[in-house]
Amino acid sequence: MIVPWRDRHGRFQPFKAAVLTAGFIPGVTLAWWWANGMLGGRPVTEVIHGTGDWAIRCLLISLAITPSARVLNWPRLLLVRRIVGLTALAYALAHLTLYAVDQNFRLGVVASEIAQRFYLTIGFLVLLGLGVLGCTSTNGWIKRLGPRWKRLHRAIYVLGAVALLHYFIQSKSNVSEPVFLSGLFVWLMAWRAFPMAWQRSVVALGTLAVVASFAAAGIEFAWYGLATGINPWRVLGATETLRFGLRPAHYVMLTGLGVVVLAGLRRIMELPRTRPRLAG
Repeated sequence: MIVPWRDRHGRFQPFKAAVLTAGFIPGVTLAWWWANGMLGGRPVTEVIHGTGDWAIRCLLISLAITPSARVLNWPRLLLVRRIVGLTALAYALAHLTLYAVDQNFRLGVVASEIAQRFYLTIGFLVLLGLGVLGCTSTNGWIKRLGPRWKRLHRAIYVLGAVALLHYFIQSKSNVSEPVFLSGLFVWLMAWRAFPMAWQRSVVALGTLAVVASFAAAGIEFAWYGLATGINPWRVLGATETLRFGLRPAHYVMLTGLGVVVLAGLRRIMELPRTRPRLAG
């Protein structure tokens, strides 16, 4: 029997088992907080938001696996890409299920809300897309679809962008995390556009950190200017200084620079070691 924590030959894989187990931690934590009354006066709403947040986070983590494997020269990371992608789907399904719970399982009302509210409509479309990708992620479907499988699964890039738009609209005025995740999404997409020779270059990765940071600041500026009544220039001014603390664009920059440091350390570790010659 093929199970997520074993390879194709049935051997136990501790790394896959650890990643699979880690995927349960956010859900268990939310359930614990809910059971112990730690989520305020609207616990179901908080859990709905929490599962949706983790669906998007896991989606971006799944997109980060290929760059991480390439930059760190750690191909074993690719073994858990399917697990992380399916974890994103699981949290998205929980997100919709809990919304139905909040509506007392009045499925007609749920369907009506999805049809009438734009951010719910696009969120539901993302869920359907993730469902299709999840169902076709098996080895059987990979063989059955052949070259078309990769073309189909590139739809994850579009789904990621739409999921972030859903996150922005749902978050309303407090969009710090959507901005941060959008900056990381720009990094991930831009990295894929690089020639393969640049994808491990410390200089290219450093440039990408700056570009993604500016992109995050631009996205935040555009959101506040177009979708809220908040003055976007004041938000941009806060990003240009550390007087008000770190802003999402700063965190994007720090994350990108962290990748540069890790890439540099990995390159140093890969340098050939020369043995000292013995005298005499």
